[in-house]
Amino acid sequence: MESAPSSPPAAHPTPPQELLPPMTAHEAAVEANRCLYCYDAPCLQACPTHIDIPTFIRKIATGNLRGSARTILESNFLGGTCARVCPVQELCEGACVLGPDHTPIQIGRLQRHAVDHVQERGIQLFTPAPATGHRVAVVGSGPAGISASAELAKAGHEVTLYEKRELGGGLSTYGIIVLREPVEVALREVQAARDLGVNVVQGHELGSRAGLDELLAANDAVILALGLGAVPAIGIPGEEHILDGLDVIEASKMERPTGVGASAVIIGAGNTAIDAATIARRSGADTLMVYRRTEHEMTAYRHEYEFALHEGIRFSFLTQPVEVLHENGQVTGLKCVRMRLGAPDASGRARPEPVPGSEFVIPCDTVISAIGQEKPALAGALGLELDGGYIRVDDALQTSLARVYAAGDCVRARGNASTVMAVQDGKIAAASIEQALGRTPRVTLKPTPPAEVRDHPLYLAAHGPVPRNAAPTGPGQTPTGHAPATEAHHG
Repeated sequence: MESAPSSPPAAHPTPPQELLPPMTAHEAAVEANRCLYCYDAPCLQACPTHIDIPTFIRKIATGNLRGSARTILESNFLGGTCARVCPVQELCEGACVLGPDHTPIQIGRLQRHAVDHVQERGIQLFTPAPATGHRVAVVGSGPAGISASAELAKAGHEVTLYEKRELGGGLSTYGIIVLREPVEVALREVQAARDLGVNVVQGHELGSRAGLDELLAANDAVILALGLGAVPAIGIPGEEHILDGLDVIEASKMERPTGVGASAVIIGAGNTAIDAATIARRSGADTLMVYRRTEHEMTAYRHEYEFALHEGIRFSFLTQPVEVLHENGQVTGLKCVRMRLGAPDASGRARPEPVPGSEFVIPCDTVISAIGQEKPALAGALGLELDGGYIRVDDALQTSLARVYAAGDCVRARGNASTVMAVQDGKIAAASIEQALGRTPRVTLKPTPPAEVRDHPLYLAAHGPVPRNAAPTGPGQTPTGHAPATEAHHG
């Protein structure tokens, strides 16, 4: 059942650092000059925030990093985070026309090259419009909250962003391993929102309907960007000795002890489970992931699975934990049962069924659970209508309460949660509020390639002239009809 030898080479503790190094100026220029600058660019369509990818790449090719970063950040204020954590293999790079026969453009690394150039130097690219006198409260400073706050602040509104924790940034700060995104990258984006005039209030938690009513009384609108909760309970004996995968990731990012011993078993097979397993493996632990279905049903991206195998992480499929064994408070093993696949369940995946008499024990000293996150419990306390446990919203991301909007993972009843979809949600919510206030939205929901790209010889040679009747899109579009894209995890 395992996909790798039972005795992998011992791992040695590896200091936390980004997996991919930054591009040099020469590397970026060479890569940018491979782009065909497609007018109907599939990469732009595949990006949930619709970054004008051909334009920002063209600006890198001409040495205009400041202009490139502006193009990116106009569509995605968290361009630095998304350059690192987006599943580009599934999105923009996966759609690149060079992909089938050549190597797709390294869009994520080029985006990081441009955005890091301005953010590491503290360059301010946006100036807020004159004050409108309108006030908006945003609850939750993760990607959706920061995105919405920045767009509203750029439009001239007074924005207060509330965060219950010590640091802003939400999942970007606490829940994405350093290999993908260091803490300082997420905190730079929080600071960028502050630089636009957003008042970030930390250590403030919304906990009741009375608190929401107070925010509504003091503001023209409220956006709830609550995210999701903790890893849910599994419901097996000895569960009190299981570590929460998100807690392990947070401890690693905050440079605290993770609690991982010499041999770790991770329950789950999503991207977060692989992140937790990576931390365990790189801390020196013999690491095994157990999953009750097969590799064909696992929710992690294929490239994440292959990355884990390359790290020396082993997998045991068709394996269901039934008890955590322990002595004197110390985990000694994980009792499991073999599974077989039956008829499809509500998710459309084959239902796992236990094989009678197949119990066995995996010796280990650490068990980590990463089987998803609980629905936003606060939503019910606020009196909001729900959709499968998530906050119910319409196409404009308005909730069942007047002047209350919601964005990000807390509304992701369909499709899958991800950083980039949360950023797009923030833009849609900001545009919806602008419209509700009787203003023309300034949010760039979908850009039009400019003449710099349309008239470039490479574009003309590959695609011919731009059709004269091509309809422009850009600032001022109405924010209706935005169906969530299907794309998963923290990317």
